[in-house]
Amino acid sequence: MFWIKLGVIIVIASVIISMVQFILRKVFKIEKVKKGFISYNYINDLHRKIDKWIRNISSVTLGVLVFIQLKYFEENIYLFACGIILFLVLDYSVRLFFEWKYSAHPKQAILTITEMFLGTIAVIIVLQL
Repeated sequence: MFWIKLGVIIVIASVIISMVQFILRKVFKIEKVKKGFISYNYINDLHRKIDKWIRNISSVTLGVLVFIQLKYFEENIYLFACGIILFLVLDYSVRLFFEWKYSAHPKQAILTITEMFLGTIAVIIVLQL
């Protein structure tokens, strides 16, 4: 039953994020930037380097948090959940900064902050299951 709820929440969150981004594009006249389905869209070389550092540090940190979680705090998952939310916000914040400061399309930052906010809410909802 958990997996069905998780799937429904992921689908609903994806639809809501897409609808909100569509509305924001119309309201703020933000042109659509071509992106791949799963790709690394870096603004510049510095953004690529910082993002790789964040991904490496988050992988190691989340691995350590899983170990600590299993060793000492088996009954609740809030330590690992806080780590996921922290790195989600950090990753989106770096993207947000580089889109706002260095991008040819700085209005994309509006969409990024909205996606970060809605994605964080979706993770929190999944953790409440």
